[in-house]
Order: sequence, then structure tokens, then C-alpha cells
Amino acid sequence: MTLFHFGNCFALAYFPYFITYKCSGLSEYNAFWKCVQAGVTYLFVQLCKGFCMVKNHSPPPGAANAAGRGQPTHLQMLFLATFFPTWEGGIYDFIGEFMKASVDVADLVGLNLVMSRNAGKGEYKIMVAALGWATAELIMSRCIPLWVGARGIEFDWKYIQMSIDSNISLVHYIVASAQVWMITRYDLYHTFRPAVLLLMFLSVYKAFVMETFVHLCSLGSWTALLARAVVTGLLALSTLALYVAVVNVHS
Repeated sequence: MTLFHFGNCFALAYFPYFITYKCSGLSEYNAFWKCVQAGVTYLFVQLCKGFCMVKNHSPPPGAANAAGRGQPTHLQMLFLATFFPTWEGGIYDFIGEFMKASVDVADLVGLNLVMSRNAGKGEYKIMVAALGWATAELIMSRCIPLWVGARGIEFDWKYIQMSIDSNISLVHYIVASAQVWMITRYDLYHTFRPAVLLLMFLSVYKAFVMETFVHLCSLGSWTALLARAVVTGLLALSTLALYVAVVNVHS
């Protein structure tokens, strides 16, 4: 039964990525290694983010003793939250989450780097960057929890939620890649620029706003997941409408 549960979680988390790769036409361009390169760039960006947070937010003297043996310090919480988004520290750290969201601007820089190194149409660049980036995040942040937790003795809905959340993350990175592609166009009309910048700002701080809202309203896990899916869907529709407008104007 536990192996069946793990299989369900694994399929729910990973198959949408495989279907996206096949149905988006990337397989026809032999873009697999391009996606791998995007995943390597993701790892590099996360390391840079982690080192920046460690360097700029060193704990005060005696923080280790104050935290107690076996308890994470503020620095450790920031570092773990950077590399393991699903890690739960127990207490919501408002300042830490805001800082982590601000550092996520580096993800946009990384996505732009990936797209600038790929030649081809805009949609090809967007899908390669987004799929490689999201897959790397899926492997780094959810593979071990699913393997260890979903194969446990007791059934837990949180692993189903984790798998569904990975699909939301895929949509999020497709949206972010499209926004970066639009804002970096040298021929982008100035009338579109404020709207693109606004959507990029919302994408960067979406997770922070949602987690703060969930914490303040004490929402349940399923309600929080639904809220994130709805907000991500609205951002996706807004970005799609703007993307179509930009492409039509410049076609």
C-alpha cells in the first residue's frame, strides 16, 4: 500500500513535467540537454543565493547557545528555506520570508541567462528555461521528501499536496520565464513595460504574500494550496494575455 501511495505521488509530481516536455514540442528540437543546462544554472543560482544570505545574515554572538542544542538558528532557518522550500521551521519568520522572497529576484536573472544562451523562437526559449528550472527544483526540494515520506507506514495527504504543488511551481516558472522574455526585448513598447514589471513584481513576492496570508488567516493546507493555485492561475492568464499582445504587436 505504501509503495502504491509513493507511485501515485511520484506520477502526480513528475508526469506533468514529462507531458509538458513532449507536448510542447521540445522533444522535437532535442532540447533535453538544454533543459539539463537550465537545471545546472538553477543549482548555481541557489548556491549563490544561499551564500549571500549566509554572508549578510550571520547570527549574533551566543545565538547558537540561545537557540539550544538541536534547534536551528536564524541563519540555519534562512539557509534551509533557500535550498529546501518544503522544510518547516515551526515558527513563521516574517522578516526571513521577506528576505528570501527578495533574493528570489536572482531566479529571474538566472532564467534570463538560460534564455540568452539559447537560440530560437521566444516560446522555445521560455519552455526550455522554465521546464529545466522547475524540474531541477522538483528534484532538489521534493524528491527526497517523497521518497522517504510517501513510502512511510502511515498515509499522509501532505505528500499528495506536495505533488500537486510541484505542478503549480511548473506553471509559475513558465509565467516567470515569459515575463523575463518580454521585459528583455529591446523592441518592447514602452506602454507594455509597466504591466510587465508589475507582473514580475507579483511573481517574485507571490509566495511571500501567500504564506503571510495563510499564516494570518490560519488557513488549512488544502485551502492554502487552492489559494496558491488560483493566484498562480490568475497571474498565468494575465501574463498570457500580455504575451499575446506583445507578440501580435511585434509580428
